Amino acid sequence: MIKVRLAGERGKTQTSWLDSNHTFSFNRYHDARYMGFRDLRVINEDFVAPAQGFGAHSHENMEILSYVVKGALAHNDSSGGSGVLRPNELQRMTAGTGVSHSEFNPSKTDPTHFLQIWILPEKDGLAPEYEQRSFPARRHGKLRLLASREGGDGSLTIHQDVKVFDALLEEGDEIPYELSEHRHAWIQVIIGDVVVNGIPLQASDGAAVSEESSLSLQATKNAEILLFDLP
Repeated sequence: MIKVRLAGERGKTQTSWLDSNHTFSFNRYHDARYMGFRDLRVINEDFVAPAQGFGAHSHENMEILSYVVKGALAHNDSSGGSGVLRPNELQRMTAGTGVSHSEFNPSKTDPTHFLQIWILPEKDGLAPEYEQRSFPARRHGKLRLLASREGGDGSLTIHQDVKVFDALLEEGDEIPYELSEHRHAWIQVIIGDVVVNGIPLQASDGAAVSEESSLSLQATKNAEILLFDLP
């Protein structure tokens, strides 16, 4: 079973410096049908104006990932974590018992396009942590592991039984993915067009996958995607 979340039906927060699109209920946007999927709680697609950003604010008991599509994002948090995130990198912040952080576009001229992702941790009360990692550029035509519970294959460690992959696909590329029994998936198209088991998805669409043993992801237009393998 595959249920599509169309980009144009997402919630939105828009200000003079931020265009934020909410796949699931977030902030003032609430839809009881879209409160998350499995342990995936938030996917916000954000466009941040030059020299603007999110001031210090607090979270707890959440695994927060940031994935930059274009531009850069400067991070600082109360656990001592700091860094500038760019494409081909991933940042993970464990909010745990409580952490405050800020996210800022350091460019004076170029906007930042990034995805903010929240995943429920396997238990509450974890110590706050920060991790950022660069990944080899070899993600063309295949899934590249970015985050996992075990931190295998050079991925970030995440405190949940979740695997996060990305991929770049050229038109005509097809990637298979096998789902273990009782596992689920979320596919987020970032750019381009993809067909998943015969179901077309366009840029910024998402899809919840359950009761499928295997997936076929085929690009009908050059594409960038994320895939979440979830319990």
